[in-house]
Amino acid sequence: MHRDDDATVRKILTELGDTWAVVGLSTNRSRAAYGVAEVLRRYGKRVVPVHPKAEPVHGEQGYASLADIPFDVDVVDVFVNSELAGAVADEAVAKGAKGVWFQLGVVDEEAYERTRAAGLDMVMNRCPAIEIPRLG
Repeated sequence: MHRDDDATVRKILTELGDTWAVVGLSTNRSRAAYGVAEVLRRYGKRVVPVHPKAEPVHGEQGYASLADIPFDVDVVDVFVNSELAGAVADEAVAKGAKGVWFQLGVVDEEAYERTRAAGLDMVMNRCPAIEIPRLG
């Protein structure tokens, strides 16, 4: 499947930049986004939480939306369900991100096509916390 090729995964993880907006990240430690954010931080990423509550997480100020972040974001990691993910991908394009990452279980073929057509790298239905150690 073209969207899941290791070259794109590696590029997003190693070449696009270290500022990752994690959409759906809150202070809820039982959510997958919380643990994945910890892994990303261990690997040197700046993790910016994006959640309606705009709570600080892991010491980083949270924002209610991507548009509210007052600095550039390299990658947008999406932890919302598939019905909402396409709108987030469109916001990532508008924000000027270089890559979009849809987490495990998050699939939207039309959003993938739009995002790639806008020139961004993208993967769907993968988890960076699994891919970082796997790709070394």
